[in-house]
Amino acid sequence: MESLDAPSVMREKNNHGVSVMDIVRLILAIVLPPVGVFLTVGIGLHFWLNIILTLCGYIPGIIHALYVILKKSG
Repeated sequence: MESLDAPSVMREKNNHGVSVMDIVRLILAIVLPPVGVFLTVGIGLHFWLNIILTLCGYIPGIIHALYVILKKSG
């Protein structure tokens, strides 16, 4: 029997090309947009831009976070 460690299972993509971590990032992008962006690209331009957009309005922060996550995972 083959043993699977948690990180490799989370990175494993299904038939549609979506991993568990992609789903976690998308959920976080809706609840806390900067966290979803941070998990995708780290601390950089997109992270700081997302914090500014989230402070200006919650919806622009969500839209930007979804854009960054979907662009990176696609």
